[in-house]
Amino acid sequence: MRTLGELTPERVAVVREACAIVEEEFEAAAERGEMELPWQYFAALLPVRSVGVHGDVRAYGETVVVRAVQSMDGMSARYSEIPHKILQKISTRITNAVKGAVNRVVYDITHKPPGTIEWE
Repeated sequence: MRTLGELTPERVAVVREACAIVEEEFEAAAERGEMELPWQYFAALLPVRSVGVHGDVRAYGETVVVRAVQSMDGMSARYSEIPHKILQKISTRITNAVKGAVNRVVYDITHKPPGTIEWE
């Protein structure tokens, strides 16, 4: 499970829904020929809350990170260059699908090394 920080049924449900959206959008875009399917891809829920706006009200929400990498063996990896229109669609879907829970979606562009593929 890619849930960093407190592990609750609500947070697990959020990351599962976010990960399903990432998988659906990447696979559909690859089928349409808009991008190469990454070697590994997922969403993780970070233990970071930030202020956002829902309607006319300030609201604190969770942060989801999207991670996609290309690798031959997992020993090293390069982040996948995902077209912005696909990342934008993922962000919109995640923030709309889990309204009130997630208000920020970020894309991890760290290679391995120095980072790792997984978030731990």
